[in-house]
Amino acid sequence: MTTTTFSVPTRSEVSENNQAIFDNLQKALGFVPNLYAVIANSKNGLEKYLAYQNAKTSLNNKEKEAVNLIVSQVNNCVYCVSAHTVIGKMNGFTDEQILDIRKGKAADAKLNALVQLAGEITKTRGEANSDLVDAFFAQGFTNENLVDLILLISDKTAMNYLHNLTKVPVDFPLAPSL
Repeated sequence: MTTTTFSVPTRSEVSENNQAIFDNLQKALGFVPNLYAVIANSKNGLEKYLAYQNAKTSLNNKEKEAVNLIVSQVNNCVYCVSAHTVIGKMNGFTDEQILDIRKGKAADAKLNALVQLAGEITKTRGEANSDLVDAFFAQGFTNENLVDLILLISDKTAMNYLHNLTKVPVDFPLAPSL
């Protein structure tokens, strides 16, 4: 366990490039999420991360949020579970659906196959059970979807690890616990 305390940098404490990104985030979201601010400790990190996070994908918004929720749950990231609970609701999930996804299941068969595979990939670091891979493809997902799933898991895992290490304050409403 680290004894180092990580602070959330303010706009004046980051590079000019990151200040401009902070301004854009402030306009778009109404605030700069603490975890994004922590990434701004790197002169180039926030721009690089946001480009990666916002890149086009074959997964729709609900699928992305389901993956973000299960990966964050598996990685025990309170910050990201909280954030993606809020974003999941914005994308049409109910509280019950969010809790189910965090438990590794979904009532919809296609979403269930995605959630189960994403959770398994995260738990096993890519050594997923072949039955779950087969179930994913049986639900109509493609090789493109699998690649995009892996990229999404890597995006979310990076953020999970960053918060789990820094423990910066959660600035989203706390998600219901399991």
